[in-house]
Amino acid sequence: PLVESGGDFVQPGESLRLSCAASGFRLGSFTIGWFRQAPGQAREGVACIRTSGGSTLYSDTVKGRFTIPKEKAKNTVYLQMNSLKPEDAGIYYCAAANLLSLDSAEFTNWGQGTVDTVSS
Repeated sequence: PLVESGGDFVQPGESLRLSCAASGFRLGSFTIGWFRQAPGQAREGVACIRTSGGSTLYSDTVKGRFTIPKEKAKNTVYLQMNSLKPEDAGIYYCAAANLLSLDSAEFTNWGQGTVDTVSS
């Protein structure tokens, strides 16, 4: 499974780094995607990275503010979130896929999520 961590309560404009650690399998040449879901809203793909090669894809809502650092700890992928806005709040999930995509239907091995709250 994948395990997310790093969610926290932050104020607008602050930064946060989330972690997605793989347990029981190696990330290898998968795509790891980051998704978020706010209360009452559909799950939204925000960023993904091809672990082999490092290709990334970002949604327009986070482009320029969120990045997936190319450097990573063993079997862990991060999501660096800068200039956070209240609308970035929600439960953040990571999942694995075989292709570079932000479509949640392409992903499996969903983690349990980590909560990010952005409020003044």
